[in-house]
Amino acid sequence: MNIKQAKQEITNTLKAYLAKDPLGNYLIPPVRQRPVLLMGPPGVGKTQIMEQVAAETGVGLVAYTITHHTRQSAVGLPFIEKRTYGGQEYSVTEYTMSEILASVYELMEKTGLREGILFLDEINCVSETLAPMMLQFLQCKTFGNQRLPEGWLIAAAGNPPEYNRSVRDFDVVTLDRVKRIDVREDFAVWKEYARHKGLHGAVVSYLDIKKENFYRVETTAEGIQFATARGWEDLSELLTVYEALGLQADREVVGQYIQLPRVARDFSNYLELYHKYQNIYHVDEILKGTWRPITVRELRAAPFDETLSVMGLLLSRISEAARETRRQDALCESLHAVLTEFKEALAAGERPPETLEALARRRREELKRARDAGQLEKPRQTLVQLEINALEDYRRRLIRESPGGSEAAMTAVRGWFGQEVERRASQAQAAKAELDHAFAFLEETFGQGQELVLFVTELTAYADTSWLIEIFGCDAYFRHNRELLFDDTRRRIREDIAAAKAAEQEDAHE
Repeated sequence: MNIKQAKQEITNTLKAYLAKDPLGNYLIPPVRQRPVLLMGPPGVGKTQIMEQVAAETGVGLVAYTITHHTRQSAVGLPFIEKRTYGGQEYSVTEYTMSEILASVYELMEKTGLREGILFLDEINCVSETLAPMMLQFLQCKTFGNQRLPEGWLIAAAGNPPEYNRSVRDFDVVTLDRVKRIDVREDFAVWKEYARHKGLHGAVVSYLDIKKENFYRVETTAEGIQFATARGWEDLSELLTVYEALGLQADREVVGQYIQLPRVARDFSNYLELYHKYQNIYHVDEILKGTWRPITVRELRAAPFDETLSVMGLLLSRISEAARETRRQDALCESLHAVLTEFKEALAAGERPPETLEALARRRREELKRARDAGQLEKPRQTLVQLEINALEDYRRRLIRESPGGSEAAMTAVRGWFGQEVERRASQAQAAKAELDHAFAFLEETFGQGQELVLFVTELTAYADTSWLIEIFGCDAYFRHNRELLFDDTRRRIREDIAAAKAAEQEDAHE
């Protein structure tokens, strides 16, 4: 299955394992809660889906790359304990708690979460001395004489032997005690993820054109060479920061992430063209609605790959503007809820600056708990940090401006919050204008061609742009979407008619 299906299966498994009867007992007894064994090529996203599952289900996550451990750190150190059996005293070997299990208990103490996922990566690449202990852990959920707490799903990941020469095969006894999920790479699923994460437009548009370069592992005379989903995502992050710093990523830099020279060279050439297209086609002018007639003529005559790249530039810029608007919208919503708490606290006689400080402190504690639990994804972290910054800014301004009593303080804070709402409206207006201008330019360039179909399809697929359109509207989008749906319906009717005719002909021959 692909990584999206695997994520859903792990989520379902976790929910099933944590389901309880009216008496509080697990519906599936812990002894029957098989560990999940996720097998698939490296860099396909196995680790990331564990982070996503933990964040979305609200459980804790402890993650280890097991190849970094020795037998002592994983199992614990032995010590001699005195025990009495049948009146006779004996020396018995005990073990200190495993570092891995200790991390589970530590997370439980820090966060208060009693249930979670223990994720062990590269499970089939352990050392020879540790291998028996890992097999015991998968089978019995114990390291030495220490047991994993109930309510914790063991999820392990490994690579097939063709990707790693140091892997060990699991025996039938072990395989018969795990829930095995085989994962394969899937560009369509990754592209959906890339849209959601806002990966660099050059990476997404290049792979749209060269899908065959998304995931490749080749054995050559120089060794194993590869391009993986992880490599593309990490490169995307670097490109975004490089551009913000005014730096340029050359072929050598790309090759540090995409370790298949042929693909790295091809993408480097594309990246250079991608930046040139931004200037050649004056993307800023298009989004402002001030393009020149020559830009229309040049794009109309350009090869299709070049057209896709320019559309990718437009989509990337519009998506970025939509993402900022959506973040500001979420901030306004969060601050509105906080200000309701602030108003109630003032009504109860609390002092305004101290109340704002307490509200900000509570958010910082929530942020730390989520980070300790392994639940914190970047968008959520950014939103909470913006909320904390706003509350601290309100507190400082209250102290500096000393508006007087609680009612005056509430009026002042409400006014500052109003500035955030105005910023949201301004950002939405600017993002919507860019979208309208992009549609007008593409309509002038291509009329009702397939390019508009692709543009509408991509806008629908991007979470941020589809949100912007749903909330603030876009006449051109709705018009083209209706035409697209009409064409789709007409095509299906024609296919049904053709199928019916073919069936009639077959019946006539019989």
